[in-house]
Amino acid sequence: MWQMDVSGILGKWFDEHKRDLPWRKTNDPYKIWLSEIILQQTRVNQGIDYYNRFLLKFPTIDDLASTPIGEVLKVWQGLGYYTRARNIHIAANTIVSEYKGMFPADFYSLRKLKGIGDYTAAAISSIAFNQPYPVIDGNAYRVIARLFSIDLTLETAKGKKAFYDIAFKLLDKKNPGRHNQAIMELGATVCLPFNPKCSLCPVVSACTSFVNNSTDRYPLKKRRVIQRDRYFNYLIIRKGDLIYMRQRKEGDIWAHLYEFPLIETEKKMNPENLFQLEAWKEMAGDNDYKVIHISKEYKHQLTHQIIHARFIEIEVSSGFILEQSTEIAYNNITDYPVSRLIDKYLKDQ
Repeated sequence: MWQMDVSGILGKWFDEHKRDLPWRKTNDPYKIWLSEIILQQTRVNQGIDYYNRFLLKFPTIDDLASTPIGEVLKVWQGLGYYTRARNIHIAANTIVSEYKGMFPADFYSLRKLKGIGDYTAAAISSIAFNQPYPVIDGNAYRVIARLFSIDLTLETAKGKKAFYDIAFKLLDKKNPGRHNQAIMELGATVCLPFNPKCSLCPVVSACTSFVNNSTDRYPLKKRRVIQRDRYFNYLIIRKGDLIYMRQRKEGDIWAHLYEFPLIETEKKMNPENLFQLEAWKEMAGDNDYKVIHISKEYKHQLTHQIIHARFIEIEVSSGFILEQSTEIAYNNITDYPVSRLIDKYLKDQ
């Protein structure tokens, strides 16, 4: 393996076969950072739209830092993992306040910024600043695991060290940005998770798993994530043309996003029983109400949770008041950042 100039071959292959992507036309660390965070969330085609939208709204890091978090979350809406959007806002403010708006040029300073881990710091430092740090994203991880038939995962300290040592040894120290992009591109377009296109791989002759007909074994499967079920009963409380919205707090999913008043239950519950709960009685008080519509169940999967949600539309009188909530015109819902789950429901209406 080491007798083959893997890095040199990958670099030439990348020059000839790389996809035409907007963030590959710049070495601006701000733009590279945005692209890397966005691509952690979505496929490239959808990522391009969000990337362009972000730069249109926040052309500079100063623009991003000076914008209220609610507006940032609104532009991020649909990508999920809203913690990432909050982190880029915090990091942007740190760069503006502590680095005078200039991205730090070294790996370790980048690593200290909110939401920037080893992978993102390596990507920024190598692509924007030509620093010799290897990127190990999911694609690079798969390529390296197959090339060397590595019987370890990144879940252990031993596995992390083994992959990093090999990735660093492979790295083209003179052109680390091109090398990192090349190995990620190979994983994204050729060394696919299923049915890899080995006949198109420029380094297939050095791939031990290909030689041993074991590409489907690598990388080793990670431990299965245990998910818990949660049952959300959203109440769309209509008072004429107005409805109520609440902003979620820290400490749970979708912090700072807006949602309809929510009653969470331990299991699926029919409306008759739901309206007997103390949580609803505290909301409604002595006011009359009328159930207008009950939606189908929406199932929304997160990393560690499965949300089972229903949306129950209720009509109330003009005297109804719901504390810790905001009255808004129903037609203005799109002005507020909401979760992908609520966005999906709204688009179904």
